[in-house]
Amino acid sequence: MNTQMVIRDMKSNDVDQVYEIEKRSFSSPWKKESFYHELHHNMYAHYLVLEVEEQIIGYCGIWIVLDDAQITNIAVLPEYRGRRYGEELLKAAMKLCLMKKAAQLSLEVRVSNHIAQSLYRKLGFQPGGIRKNYYTDNGEDALLMWVRLNES
Repeated sequence: MNTQMVIRDMKSNDVDQVYEIEKRSFSSPWKKESFYHELHHNMYAHYLVLEVEEQIIGYCGIWIVLDDAQITNIAVLPEYRGRRYGEELLKAAMKLCLMKKAAQLSLEVRVSNHIAQSLYRKLGFQPGGIRKNYYTDNGEDALLMWVRLNES
């Protein structure tokens, strides 16, 4: 990564770019309105964006309730994948959770998404169970993964 990378809090005027990443990354994307709702009406939500050369190429959503944090979504534009941007974004999310006094962080990932699972394991996440028929587009199971933040 020799280009300038910035990870910062998401703002309302970032939603259009984030929504494009969402649509290009997921077969059942969130609606654009959901991102506005998260930013303005969900007191537990925290969103980060990753910029390269002033273009948003990735984002991560997190809910933090007391000492428990959950990744709601994390995505990087397809043409930027495999360059460690997702890893940097997830590390920043983990750091944010620690700053907000979360003790553990969890997420769901498709059982078929071995690339993402490999990244999560690299950063200390462990399998914690299966959520049957979790994904509405095809009924695929989700692997629940979690990490204790003070030990990672």
